[in-house]
Parts: sequence; C-alpha cells; structure tokens
Amino acid sequence: MQLALNVRDVDAAVEFYGKLFGAQPAKRRPGYANFAIASPPLKLVLIEDPDARGDGVTGALNHLGVEVASSLEVGAATARLTGQGLATLTQDATSCCYAVQDKVWVHDPDGAPWEVYTVLADAPNDTSIAGTSCTTIDGQCVPTDNGAVTGAELTTHGVPVAAPAPARSSCCGDTTAGLPGSCGCS
Repeated sequence: MQLALNVRDVDAAVEFYGKLFGAQPAKRRPGYANFAIASPPLKLVLIEDPDARGDGVTGALNHLGVEVASSLEVGAATARLTGQGLATLTQDATSCCYAVQDKVWVHDPDGAPWEVYTVLADAPNDTSIAGTSCTTIDGQCVPTDNGAVTGAELTTHGVPVAAPAPARSSCCGDTTAGLPGSCGCS
C-alpha cells in the first residue's frame, strides 16, 4: 500500500517518520522522500508542499496507491476499473517522482486520487514536486485528457468537476495525457 502525504518541511517529516518507523528513506531528493517500510508493509511518500498542507490533517493527503509487479497487472487493473464504470486515466512510461512508471488513476467518491502502478526504472529528474505549473483542484489530482475519462463523472471532495483542457506538459512529464498535481509519486 502506498500513502503519499503533503508536508510543510520534508526534513522535519523525514526525521519524524524515520523515528516512527525505525527506517530511513529509500529515495531522497529535494522536496521529496520515499520510505519503503517492511513492517507494516507501506510505501510512504513525503512531498514538500507548504501551500497545500494545512494544520492537522487538512491538506495532508496527496494520493494513495497500490504498487503491482508489472505493466500487465496495470493493464488488468485498468480493464477491471473501466469495466466497473469508473473514470480512469492511464499513463504509460511516465516520469514521476524520480521513477519511470506505468499507471492507472481513479478517484474515490470524495475525490481522493488512487493509482495502480508499476515502477519500470529509476529516473534522475522529476517535474512533479510542488512549485511547478501543475494544476490541481483543492490539492487533488485530476486528469487533463478529457478523452481518457470514462464512466462515472470525476469528482473532487464529492463535487463533480470538469477535467481541465489538455496540457502540453504535466507534472509527471507526460506530454500527451498527464495527471496534474503531485501525481503518482512512487
């Protein structure tokens, strides 16, 4: 299971979560940390975004994810989710959070973004960290390719939203159909 949190100060968050889980980040970049915790099994991603993070739990959730072993499993998840009438957005070989990934996105009824993804390779650079030109609605990721949205209407915090016009560049580096915001940081 993956949990991606917005944090005000990534250094302070790394110190806290390192103590909480008795682990050090598996990947650390400016404004970003990724813990691969064995027990409990959790991939904890910290994204420095002081503008999104409020007090307490306000603005804490960035997104949730399920990592799978292969692109075939991402494809199977895409077929299952689309077959159930959920709005999906797929990204193939997208560079996000210092990794090249294949993924599919859905949103829960309250607008929380979930990704099913596989990591294809490490990537030295990333464009999805806070401060980019990415578009979000209330800190939630939303698809930018209207053609990719199928089935139920996309919602953010339970309120239907129209997908923004396609962008030339998304924060995950996909120039054809990206998911703006902090994206699937894995």
